[in-house]
Amino acid sequence: MAWATLHAIARPSADRVSPACAAHGPCGGCVLQHYDVDAQRRWKEAGLRARLAGEAMLANVPVSPMVASPRTLGYRNNSKLVAARNRAGQLILGAYARRTHDVVDLGGCAITEAPLESVTTVLRDVLSDRGVQPYDEIRLTGFLRYVILRANAGGQVLVTLVTAADSFPAGVSIADALRARNPSIVGVVQNVNPSRGNAIFGAHEHVLSGAATIEDQIGAVRLRISSRAFFQANRDIARAAYHAIAEAAELKATDRVVDAYAGVGGIALTLAPQAHSVIGIEEHASAVRDAVYSAKLNQIGNARFVAGDVAEHLGAIGQADVVVLNPPRKGCAPEVLQRVAALRPRRIAYLSCAPDTLVRDLALLATLSYRTHAITPFDMLPHTTHIETLAVLSA
Repeated sequence: MAWATLHAIARPSADRVSPACAAHGPCGGCVLQHYDVDAQRRWKEAGLRARLAGEAMLANVPVSPMVASPRTLGYRNNSKLVAARNRAGQLILGAYARRTHDVVDLGGCAITEAPLESVTTVLRDVLSDRGVQPYDEIRLTGFLRYVILRANAGGQVLVTLVTAADSFPAGVSIADALRARNPSIVGVVQNVNPSRGNAIFGAHEHVLSGAATIEDQIGAVRLRISSRAFFQANRDIARAAYHAIAEAAELKATDRVVDAYAGVGGIALTLAPQAHSVIGIEEHASAVRDAVYSAKLNQIGNARFVAGDVAEHLGAIGQADVVVLNPPRKGCAPEVLQRVAALRPRRIAYLSCAPDTLVRDLALLATLSYRTHAITPFDMLPHTTHIETLAVLSA
């Protein structure tokens, strides 16, 4: 990969547009905001096709047109903000500039859902008024490292304050003040991360005020989401992807389904009403607790969830009719794919957030007698280079 600095635009492309955010350029988030959104999708789709064409066993797999996000602005249901000070010494909540740890103020972000922007404004004011010091990763001074916000479809927001130390004498009063200033905040959680690494969250947390979790809905499924749980950032596209998985699975009332990397259970609980039983496997115990709670919330009795290593649990299942894979960016370990194939499912649905590892894993599954016969890309995060892809395989 190479980097360059833009000095001048001699002749603008017909696809160049004015960015919606004032921070575009320095901000390392939505790097394609200057690019027409239809052209963005064509470019992403072409990149996916090129990656597939580079693997002989996948070169002829049909790729459907990219599923567009109904909202290209104001679609993101979570914010991960870095606490810092600007040159004037004022507290800002923002994001790292590309290839640096300089923090860009994200006030006025056009990508997040409206409640998140209003909560960010209140947070900045209350934290500044109370003298909360941002953490300095060089000097190892200060207190507040990150602010994580989650909004649900009803406009409620869960706030997580990630701090460098546990002691927070003013924490409860600050949390109560936040909720009083903005009633959409249903809870404020303190997460403690004393490490010097790049991880956002620490292992210990407790509630400062209100609820520890937030409830959201994808399609017909209600989900409880805790502060650290993974949840797709674009609710509209998540709903479209879950529906596509359900259609591709062609479930029967006798089917046994396995959902690997199940997270808070969104896909598993979407499929459960059409199947005999569903087993969700997820390594993060807090997400499993959310999924178990959500199954009860939806009155679904044929889904169970287990916490632990995916390969280990797959090896103990024995047989499955349909397997869903939704791994992180690193994709699936070879052992996971081998154990999936050993279950002899008639259908595998692989939802990927990283085309490179998807192509790698589909190639390995081909050697295990699973043919990819359909691929659908989804524009999960408009204005970014991210692409979500659903691959459907059969034995």
